[in-house]
Amino acid sequence: MPGVQLSGVHVSELEDPTAYLEGGELLLTTGIPLGGTAATASEYVRRLAARGVAALGLGLGEGLDSVPPALIEACAGERLELMVVPDGVPFLDVSRAFWDLAGRSGQADLIAGLGTQTALARAAMRPDALPSVVQGLAQALGGWAAYLPADGGAETIWPTGSAALLPHLREETARLNRAGAHSAATFWLHGSPVVEYPILVGRRIEGFLAIGSGRTLAKADRQIIMTVCVLLALKAQQHEELTGTSAVLGSAVAKLIVRGHVEAARLLAADVGLGPLPERVRMLAARTENGDLRALAATVAGLPAEDGAPGPGAALAVSRLRFAEDGLGFFLLDTTDLVPIAAPEPEEYDGGLLPWEGGPDAAGGEQSSPSDAAERPRTGAAWTEPVPLADAASQAAVLRRAALQAPAGRLVGTSGDEDSRAERWADALAGYQRADLLGAVAAYLRRRGHWEDTARDLAIHRNSLRHRIAVAQRLLGVSLDDPDTAAHLWLALRRRGL
Repeated sequence: MPGVQLSGVHVSELEDPTAYLEGGELLLTTGIPLGGTAATASEYVRRLAARGVAALGLGLGEGLDSVPPALIEACAGERLELMVVPDGVPFLDVSRAFWDLAGRSGQADLIAGLGTQTALARAAMRPDALPSVVQGLAQALGGWAAYLPADGGAETIWPTGSAALLPHLREETARLNRAGAHSAATFWLHGSPVVEYPILVGRRIEGFLAIGSGRTLAKADRQIIMTVCVLLALKAQQHEELTGTSAVLGSAVAKLIVRGHVEAARLLAADVGLGPLPERVRMLAARTENGDLRALAATVAGLPAEDGAPGPGAALAVSRLRFAEDGLGFFLLDTTDLVPIAAPEPEEYDGGLLPWEGGPDAAGGEQSSPSDAAERPRTGAAWTEPVPLADAASQAAVLRRAALQAPAGRLVGTSGDEDSRAERWADALAGYQRADLLGAVAAYLRRRGHWEDTARDLAIHRNSLRHRIAVAQRLLGVSLDDPDTAAHLWLALRRRGL
């Protein structure tokens, strides 16, 4: 019976045995239910076919010496396989032979499945656990597999030639993530079914495992998939616990440094396995509403820095020395991890209604651009110059004040020499080519922030003045209404004869 999968062997001499059958069986009979007529045989076969019986085995020698032509015709009409059990062969031998084969096949499947699961478990222990597990799963199923983090991070797919599927998988995964799906889902991709399983840590979705096998998954396949889901969840939980423990220890070490106990911080870092501390650091502080340092680091990493200075970049993500306190997140950055970032060039505005903050609307009120407000981070940040680790504590008070005063969406610097910093501000204003920011700021400070008087002195529209002051503040990363900033900048401008 090529291509016919048997579910069991059943012996019955009942006229209608279908009540005791589930479908897929080989039914053995001596021919008693056939009744001796073509009509009876045809009705008997019809009932078996309707029940889904896979094959009919007719035992010769007890009641029939040959196969009735009516039975052959009926089985052919219903496409029911017909077999003959030779005279002298007990039905019990047929049944035993089937179950022996089934047992050996099941044992082989079990051994193969256990071998695959063992290999996957070993792969999960490797440093490159995720790529190894995904590759092992894809190879075991004979298709492709992909892991997509729920936070939108880098995906892992094997074979790599299937990477063209990732945009479609991202779209479907984003939909499932928004829905908070905690069970497997199936969808069609390029005409083939894809099964996607959520990887859960507690009740939180860590990522999604997507599988395209191109065939119907067997029970053994599903067991392997479940094993991979468990392995990925355990790895995610392990990483979360290690990250949490490292964060707590790193927070304790950072607090010791900021409070001036550097030697104690070194001893603690060595004892808990954090490794040697950097010899030089830049301290960074940013305003935070909920103390979520992970989200804060992602926001501050992209803030433009003053004077084209190296930005924090990935140094924030890899920093283990960080803590939250009094509405601020503090990060101690190893200077070797810093990468340069470029600050965007502010644009000049030539009068009329202002397209962002600082400009009046048609009714005389203040307006701001909705898109600008949505894109600009609400937090402000400040950081110190690189200093020896032992001197970090001396910078803490200045850093805290600068971070609290930093404009939203800007990363400002702190310097012990306020006059030098004010001179750099004046240089930045003087170097701006698209408008006379230097003269506008000098007039604004001279008139102590009175818009009408300053605009009259400069002979420009009040809206243009507001825009120039806004550009100047974004260029410098400070607020001109801050008394300390205004005082030092005013003195620097006076030294230039303005």
